[in-house]
Amino acid sequence: MSDTTVIKVDSSHSPKGKLGQKYLASGKSLAMRLWEDEQPSEAKEPTAREYETVGYVINGRAELHIEGQTILLEPGSSWIVPKGSTHTYKILEPFTAVEATSPPAQVHGRDEN
Repeated sequence: MSDTTVIKVDSSHSPKGKLGQKYLASGKSLAMRLWEDEQPSEAKEPTAREYETVGYVINGRAELHIEGQTILLEPGSSWIVPKGSTHTYKILEPFTAVEATSPPAQVHGRDEN
């Protein structure tokens, strides 16, 4: 029998992570999170995560600094951060984006380290 579980998440009740991310729907191998109205700031220390990330910009602009490259993210842009890639973001304008992570970023503290 196949898994027929359906999960609906109302983002107004979603938990928030320490970095400001709002956790949305999450399955066994994939999860979504929302970065909402992130304010301009200098880039944080580069990090490498144990999950793959794909994202889509809804509003604002940011720079993705990844493995020696700088990529401008604007409304309508999508991007990929491969698992283990050293990267950081510099927010240029109030920024809203949705990301999907595989495996789910919030499991086993992957998102907080």
